[in-house]
Amino acid sequence: MAFPLLTDSVARSRVAWVFRRGLARAFRRTVSCDVSATFVFVAGARRPSLGEVSSLAPPLFSLTSSAADFDRINTALRASVTTNDDYMTQLASHLIAAGGKRLRPMISVVASQTGDHRAAPDEAVLGGVSCELVQVGSLYHDDVMDEASTRRGVETVNAKWGNLQAIVAGDFLLSRASEIAASLGTEVAGLLARTIGRLCFGQIAEVRTTYSVDRTEEQYYTSISEKTAALFSAAARIGGIVVDADRAQIDALTAWGEAYGMVFQLVDDILDLTATDAELGKPAGHDLLEGVYTLPVIRTIAAGGPAAEELTELLGGPLDSVACDKALAVVRSNGAIAATVDVAATYVAAAQAACDQLVPSPATEALRQAPAFLLATAIR
Repeated sequence: MAFPLLTDSVARSRVAWVFRRGLARAFRRTVSCDVSATFVFVAGARRPSLGEVSSLAPPLFSLTSSAADFDRINTALRASVTTNDDYMTQLASHLIAAGGKRLRPMISVVASQTGDHRAAPDEAVLGGVSCELVQVGSLYHDDVMDEASTRRGVETVNAKWGNLQAIVAGDFLLSRASEIAASLGTEVAGLLARTIGRLCFGQIAEVRTTYSVDRTEEQYYTSISEKTAALFSAAARIGGIVVDADRAQIDALTAWGEAYGMVFQLVDDILDLTATDAELGKPAGHDLLEGVYTLPVIRTIAAGGPAAEELTELLGGPLDSVACDKALAVVRSNGAIAATVDVAATYVAAAQAACDQLVPSPATEALRQAPAFLLATAIR
């Protein structure tokens, strides 16, 4: 059963294009697998689960050094949150120990290899770790604001130890990130400080429009650029800075990270509306429940007509499970998901265009293919 929730023909054609032009090319160049099997996936004979998709050697993890670099990142992460106080170590390491994709530090590592193809230096690993610590610290704070009870399959810090300790532990992670960034020089330190500021701005921008059916696309794009894309952009830029790449290369890496981050958030927002509870590990429509109206919702309302009227009547305040299911059905049925795929595809193209400014290398090709691979995971 292909594309069970992306039911209109435009969505299916967009998704098929992403696979044909993106994934198949990536697999041919970076993954030892039967490309014909990829086209079976495109044709819809069998749709792998999200877990299977993520296991097919994503481009950012496809370099010969990727496994060793992933181990280096995890070792550095554990060291960064180990303190002389066992209790603080337990708090600070809680979500890190629970797992995670480590995308941001892997981006720093891959970005550092786009020039002369040498092994990523320790500075790239540390720069990526500083970004990951900011990410994890922000999750601690997010979970307090959302009153979340689980994340990554474990209790949240706030659920297990209380809000106060979760906030302080999140602050500690931000302090460790800043300390590591400072050890890499004033440019990296300044960049990370500005990035933390951008995250705060993006979060405030989102909170200001909570439960607002009048939220605009401009407000949405501003929020996701600041609260999500900023950190991906910083991770990629740090990879260039620590290897003394020329300014044009550093700027191209920065542009790639910003575009990739936009794809990342758009995909996350699509999946929140189209994936199952089991796939997400949380209730589908979580953003709707939290009053965060993402691009598919905004597009549905802006289109007008009966769907917009029904959705507007449902939204604007807290939802019970029945109302949430109704809202999900409306958004899934009117073409707004396909339109959001279109938007994400423009950012895929922007990220690939940024790669045209980089020195050709296996790492550059990994960056080029990563956004299309990411968008492909939004296929339902």
